[in-house]
Amino acid sequence: MRAIQSLILLWLVSMIGFAILHLAPGGPLAQFALTPGMTEADLKRMAQQMGLDRPLPIQYLEWAWRLICGDWGNSYRDSKPVLAIIGGHLGATFELMFASTAIAILVGSWVGVLGAVRRYSLFDTLATVGAMIALSIPTFWFGLIFIYIFSVGLGWLPAGSRFTIGDGSFLDYLHHLIAPSIVLGLVTVAIWSRFMRASMLDVINQDYVRTARAKGLPERVILVKHTIRNAILPMITIAGLQLPTLLSGALVTETVFTWPGMGRLFLDSISYRDYPAVMGILMCSALLVLIGSLLADVLYSIADPRIRLG
Repeated sequence: MRAIQSLILLWLVSMIGFAILHLAPGGPLAQFALTPGMTEADLKRMAQQMGLDRPLPIQYLEWAWRLICGDWGNSYRDSKPVLAIIGGHLGATFELMFASTAIAILVGSWVGVLGAVRRYSLFDTLATVGAMIALSIPTFWFGLIFIYIFSVGLGWLPAGSRFTIGDGSFLDYLHHLIAPSIVLGLVTVAIWSRFMRASMLDVINQDYVRTARAKGLPERVILVKHTIRNAILPMITIAGLQLPTLLSGALVTETVFTWPGMGRLFLDSISYRDYPAVMGILMCSALLVLIGSLLADVLYSIADPRIRLG
């Protein structure tokens, strides 16, 4: 049932995205119209060759059928297959997302657990204020401040790119990954810590926790085996729902740090009006979000056998 719902949602995303792009002012051939010497007759001939003179529903059905068959079209910019272009940038985005997610889970869980255990303490108050500030700061602003302090001012970290030209070693790659992963993970850390704190507070007040204390179990055992173990279950769903946030944040972060991922490719494709590439990136992102949501449901049912997928 979940798979059918996901397919319907994916179809709606494709239809709406296709309509918005092709009904935008200028249309798919707007970039070609800027070419010197391009006449109206040339544009009409190109539209006929590319099938853009047909009704929009017919264009969508043909595009959707090719998409299902594995043909995502060719880029307007360099005539390369869209799948090949996306594949060349997807790895960089995954690296950035996994690194930022690891930072968010480790730091956010620690802050959330400690804030719940030491409720209303100075640490909990500072963590709450810090989370509000982190959620209020635009990602691009934080990225620029991070570059100004740690790259321009202190010279500790590179200002951008994925590696140093002429180096390309693993340590050099990690050195370049630090700044964008911290910036991208900042908002997720704030969200994760708040949800983790709320989940911990809910579990701490359960009867089985009070029963464990009444039996004389050490607080460390109660915290690890009873509290954190049950509080982490809702966080699995939260992790799946954070995927759209990571993808949207990656778009800004990759632009600020010139990271060659999907976000940077998306902005470049929009500026060039490379519609096949834009639609390919849109469908790939929607597919990743749906897979993340389904994976979160599966992991939740594994973590808690009482849950059954519908």
